[in-house]
Amino acid sequence: MSDLALSARSLELLLGDWRGSGSAYEALAERIRLLIVDGRIAVETRLPAERDLAERLGLSRTTVTAAYRHLREQGNLHSVRGSGSVARLPGAPAVLPAPLESEYIDFSKAAPPALPWLPEVARQAVEDLPAHLADAGFDPIGTPALRQAIADRYTARGLPTTPEQIMVTIGAQHAIALLSRALIGRGDRAVTEVPIYPHAYEALRAAGARLVPVPVGPREAGDDDREETAGLVQAIRHSNPVAAYLIPDFHNPTGRTMSRSARARVLDAAARQGTVVIADETTAELSIDRQGHFPPMAADGPAVLIGSVGKTVWGGLRVGWIRAERPLIRRLLAVRSPGDLGTPILEQLLVTRLLDRMDEILELRSAQLRAGRDRLEELLARSMPEWDVPHVDGGIVTWVGLGAPVSSQLALTARREGLIVAAGPRFGIDGAFERFLRLPICYPPETTDAAVQALARAWRSLAHAPVSDPEPELLASVV
Repeated sequence: MSDLALSARSLELLLGDWRGSGSAYEALAERIRLLIVDGRIAVETRLPAERDLAERLGLSRTTVTAAYRHLREQGNLHSVRGSGSVARLPGAPAVLPAPLESEYIDFSKAAPPALPWLPEVARQAVEDLPAHLADAGFDPIGTPALRQAIADRYTARGLPTTPEQIMVTIGAQHAIALLSRALIGRGDRAVTEVPIYPHAYEALRAAGARLVPVPVGPREAGDDDREETAGLVQAIRHSNPVAAYLIPDFHNPTGRTMSRSARARVLDAAARQGTVVIADETTAELSIDRQGHFPPMAADGPAVLIGSVGKTVWGGLRVGWIRAERPLIRRLLAVRSPGDLGTPILEQLLVTRLLDRMDEILELRSAQLRAGRDRLEELLARSMPEWDVPHVDGGIVTWVGLGAPVSSQLALTARREGLIVAAGPRFGIDGAFERFLRLPICYPPETTDAAVQALARAWRSLAHAPVSDPEPELLASVV
């Protein structure tokens, strides 16, 4: 069970204008249920006591008691002796990656196609290889040239860095797994945002972490993020986590960016608590039209950074890195050796050359992402005007609000139309977010056009003949 608790005041703010024309207890219960399904109340969060909520909302305790009872009957609330009423999701499905099938449009992956000049740079990297053939080729920390290039990139972005603070990994996922094993013991708590990049929480759980989820949501430029920041700070202070995994820039899947002031507050709370903040910055430089200056998160306080070229260059180039202080780098080396002996040399040579052209790469990606975002927004507005499509200012995805808890059913129906898409529950720790759908903005125009056409057919089909509850095994293959 998580250590998150929701005060009566916080729940009142989340409820908004919840009163309807029917009975008060049913309206209250339905609003709370939707907040749980949407993920705005995280699973395992303790709700306020009935008496406290009744006083806050100006209701009789009988009304709140009836609402909580109704939620228990629906499976959205569970009473734990000594802990009160805890948010739950009934029958949360298992979630596994979708199968790869060539006859489908695969819209479930958020990664751009390879750079057009990648083959030429690869040929140049091969010419650099003979200088490295005299030794064994096992490289657990990274070639000096690549570590220097990565350090120089951080320095250029506003965070002075030395090569000794860099470890090269086999992609960002490998970096998350290494840090999880180095920092987390079985039963330790780890704070994470929800929704969340699914492979991150899988790595944290594999290391034995007890996850402390903090809800975040889409947010456009200028929107206030104090409530989300307060949630993160509260979770860090109250749960005493050993680590916190965050995506501060162009969050996957919501697309939101954490403000500089929010970063400073979260990092200050973490430093006071002894919590190691792991900032996943794999999309940090993929700005389209974001306003303001956003250096790496460690410029605002102590943080361990993860980066890679998977989202900027190509997902098939499995090179990532960790920026940390030297004592942690030494711990990571000890954790790494039983699992692998290093990142391939040839790929490191390739990335070393590419980092010299990173400004050129980012300029190209920004133009591609702008076109992809604008096209997707236009197509969705025309085909599904009832959907809520946030206007992201960077990154590779948008987190679409469907207006109804049908994301998994829509994913199943889309499959029948030849489209694989990632349903909202794929990004919820316990199957939440049925009202959301993650869509990538980084695909070529022809792919995006075909995907939205298939999605529109699936949506119309779902509206006319809703899909019955699927078997868990089938659902797992498409979310």
